[in-house]
Amino acid sequence: MSSLSHVLETCLYVSDLNKAEPFYRETLGLPLVSKLEDHHLFFRCGNQMLLLFDPEATAIVQKGPDIAPPHGASGPGHVAFSVPEEDLETWRSHLTSHDVAIEKEIKWGDRGRSLYFRDPSGNSLEVTTPAIWGIGA
Repeated sequence: MSSLSHVLETCLYVSDLNKAEPFYRETLGLPLVSKLEDHHLFFRCGNQMLLLFDPEATAIVQKGPDIAPPHGASGPGHVAFSVPEEDLETWRSHLTSHDVAIEKEIKWGDRGRSLYFRDPSGNSLEVTTPAIWGIGA
């Protein structure tokens, strides 16, 4: 058996898919891969997937061979997006030009920095470098 090598997909739960779609597609620049009205939005992020779900829709038990078990969460989630160190200031400018407030910036010693901000549903998002975890350093 091989060891786990990376996260293939992760998800956030959003209160309004119609507000989330332009934020993730236009502001963050993620390509939309799949959309099911009032249920989900699936975005590609590099070689991984970011899934946005309506928490009420995914909590409903559905039957079928290709239907995932019910799931959901309440309250704000968190996802960190990896960017090169030299792109952090460009991301700061890009986000503020789209009226996205930088909630907090953290300097992780000599490993790098993180910029934190919120999506329209209040999820905590971060752009940072993999070096904060000693990855690719």
